[in-house]
Order: sequence, then structure tokens, then C-alpha cells
Amino acid sequence: MVLWNYLRLLRPSVLKQLNPRVVALVNALPGLDRQNKAMLGRLFIHGGLAHAKKGPDGRLRAELRIPPAEFIWKPSVIVMPHGGDLDLELVNDDPWDPHCAILPSNGDKQWIWLPMLSRGRASLNLDGPGYYWFSSAIANNEGRGLIGGILVLGDVPREARLDRPPQPRP
Repeated sequence: MVLWNYLRLLRPSVLKQLNPRVVALVNALPGLDRQNKAMLGRLFIHGGLAHAKKGPDGRLRAELRIPPAEFIWKPSVIVMPHGGDLDLELVNDDPWDPHCAILPSNGDKQWIWLPMLSRGRASLNLDGPGYYWFSSAIANNEGRGLIGGILVLGDVPREARLDRPPQPRP
């Protein structure tokens, strides 16, 4: 069965999708190249993965782009090493379609309009570890809209942990 998974990667239709960002995503989060019933396993991951970079002021920064006529975010997954503030630069490179960004942030979601060939900025606060989704829900882009996720790494503070058995760690 394991051999079949490797042979499946050698198909031409799969090989052309393996750009450095997708390879980084699958290497960082194993199992995303097949359906696994986990939240991130259902994301459209061909936009790849990027790590938020810490600026001189201590805030994390990342950039999201919408390529022309592809209906995906690049990257589609952003990894934050810990909770905190995240400054996003959003760029709509699509000359044919306007988009928007619905973004998570503590307190309330943020919504940013992205006309064709435009850019915008968002400042988010995601103070706890977990998975947060973002999207562009204008129209019915390929039947699902543009979706992506922000993965905040770290442990939940002891006082916030649920009373349950230890969970498996990757």
C-alpha cells in the first residue's frame, strides 16, 4: 500500500502540481496529500504553505496572493510559530475577477474588498494555538470559493486545557 502512494505521485497530472510550496506543505503536515478526514486534509492545498516571518517590531508578517484565473490563495496555508499579531498583505493579481478576504481575528472577523489588480492590508490577532480559516466568498468560485487556513503552533495554557487524556503529537 505504501508503494502505491509513492507510485501515485509519479503520474504526470500529479507531478505538475508539485511546486516548492506544495512540497513544503506536504512535508510539514504529512498526510495532506490524501483525504484523512481532518480539517486541514480537506483544504485545497495547491496554494502551498508559507511561514509567517517576525518583523523588527515583533509582529508576524505574511503575504497572500490570488493568481489570475486560478481561484486559489497562494499560499493557502500560513503557519504562525506562536499566537500573536499577524500583519497580512493581500494581493489580487486577477485582472478578470474581484475578490474579498474574510479573515479570522480575536473579537470579530475582518472583511477586505479586493477589486481586480489591487492590494489590501489586514492586522489580525490570533492569540491561541489552533486552525483558523480564511476565504474569499464572492460568487461561487469553482463551487467553493477561495479557502485557506492559518495554523497557529504552540500549546494551550494549562488553565485552558480540557480534562481529557493526552492527545497524540506529530
